[in-house]
Amino acid sequence: MTIPEPLELDVRTPLARGEEPFSAIMAAVDSLLPGQPLRLITPFRPVPLFGVMANRGFGASDRLLQGGAWEVTFTPVVGAGPEAGLTPGSAAGAALWPDPARTLDLTGLMPPEPMVRILETLEAMAAGEVLFALLDREPMFLFPELAMRHHEWAGNFAADGASYRLMVRRGDGGGRG
Repeated sequence: MTIPEPLELDVRTPLARGEEPFSAIMAAVDSLLPGQPLRLITPFRPVPLFGVMANRGFGASDRLLQGGAWEVTFTPVVGAGPEAGLTPGSAAGAALWPDPARTLDLTGLMPPEPMVRILETLEAMAAGEVLFALLDREPMFLFPELAMRHHEWAGNFAADGASYRLMVRRGDGGGRG
């Protein structure tokens, strides 16, 4: 099968005019041919978009261009989507990660304490190591922070719905993005 050339969308001009490009990006995604990547040119690294696109079955690779713009290529992942039972946005292949090197029970703590402890613990871990955390709720505000720091995550609610189980694999970037 031949992979179609990426569809390129440059959102620098609309952003400079103060326009929100999200709907144009989603329209471009909806127009892609099967297997076709989207090459997005932006004036900044669009970290929140990584999670949105992961939920739609796309992997991301990015690079800083001369002049400060970013090129992000979103490529459809064959068989994308998290394993059954995982929260959308979970890393594909998390079942193949090594056993957790560290475990945190963060139940009973008020936000932002669980997020702070998870990020601090990850800082002390080696690239590729996995952290397991048990939380009272899904840590929605943590997910963009993990992406910004190049960490992968996978999570779901316990069968009784009383707690959220989270695994985070430290990326090789480790620190702030």
